[in-house]
Amino acid sequence: MSLFEIVGALLALTAAFAYVNERHFHLPIPIGVTLGGLVTSLLLLLVAGLAPERRWLTGLLAHVDFEKVLLEGLLGIMLFAGALEVDLEELMRVRTPVLVLSVVGTVISTLVVGSAAWELLRLIGLGIPFLWALLFGALISPTDPIAVMGLLSEAGAPRELSTLVTGESLFNDGVAVVLFTILLGLVTGEHGASVAAAGRLFLEEAVGGVVYGLALGWTAYYFLRRVDEPTTEILVTVAVTTAGYALANRIGTSGPLAMVIAGLLVGNRGRMFAMSEGTRERLDNFWLVLDEILNALLFVLIGLEVLILPVRASWLLAGALAVPLILGARLLSVYVPMRFLPIRSELGPYAIRVLTWGGLRGGIAIALALSVPAGGERGLLLLITYVVVVFSILVQGLTIKRVARGARLLPSRVLEEG
Repeated sequence: MSLFEIVGALLALTAAFAYVNERHFHLPIPIGVTLGGLVTSLLLLLVAGLAPERRWLTGLLAHVDFEKVLLEGLLGIMLFAGALEVDLEELMRVRTPVLVLSVVGTVISTLVVGSAAWELLRLIGLGIPFLWALLFGALISPTDPIAVMGLLSEAGAPRELSTLVTGESLFNDGVAVVLFTILLGLVTGEHGASVAAAGRLFLEEAVGGVVYGLALGWTAYYFLRRVDEPTTEILVTVAVTTAGYALANRIGTSGPLAMVIAGLLVGNRGRMFAMSEGTRERLDNFWLVLDEILNALLFVLIGLEVLILPVRASWLLAGALAVPLILGARLLSVYVPMRFLPIRSELGPYAIRVLTWGGLRGGIAIALALSVPAGGERGLLLLITYVVVVFSILVQGLTIKRVARGARLLPSRVLEEG
């Protein structure tokens, strides 16, 4: 199949799932299209078993490199689009908890999940090396609150809490990718199994990503200030997320962190000092629509990915057992940092509960799992990751209103209407 045919088929499926969801189920789009993709996958597995010649969708997915599509394409665009909408002034007010949760919380989650998963898998006869378990901890730690943010906004959640959830997810994606890259290098021996090598790689990825993002954002701002034509200015921002992200990968620095920093600069300083009102409106509309389309496409791919995953009963059991383990690690990674932050009282007594249950896992975890080198551990880690992500999107996504109700964030009329 040609690239155009693949993209066309995936967009048609995405549109079909979104339409059925909007007409009949009224679920948040990420949840609705993931469920549509998952149900379609299970039905097609049955059809493929009865009529092998009808495995057309399996063949389609075989042509889609999920890891490259997300890590080398969609991720940079979606992180930039998310950062564009963040008010830098509000983010600065919660900068300490955002940084602590996205850095310290991600490290805690990686260590807790890795250690617990290593022991759990050993107990059920699926033991893996400890470094591989830590690698799993890093890839499953980044959160993806796409399905939750709209609900928190609709519910009138405190602005500090909404900004905190958004800021944490934007930065912990980048931090988790850096951690994963370091651990992957140690597992494969690519960077040498030493603290010095890990430290050097951290500087290249994390610090280099922030510095490169600042340079990229200021370069975009320079060009935006010198033109006043909406299409040209939109093209400048598109170039940042495509050519800029590709260059980050080429020079060996963190593209995700660079896109967050560049997006914050363009979305705040660029929007305020380099754009007319008309340009701001067109830019916002462009990135909003593009972000929603790409997110829907991503969640359809997650739902369909089950068609090509290796499946064993013992691996499914490991995935089911990993769900409460990862929820517990998320609670710990939120509770420990928040316990010592003064902003906790400003967010309300139930902030930890909302942050814990609202920490959905998404496509980045699957993409990172797919990038693990081929071997005995890869299939196991990939299936566990998939089970956790599907549970996260469907169960946590569908029940976050109840958690919010317990947290007294949702007025009763919103709950009754939802």
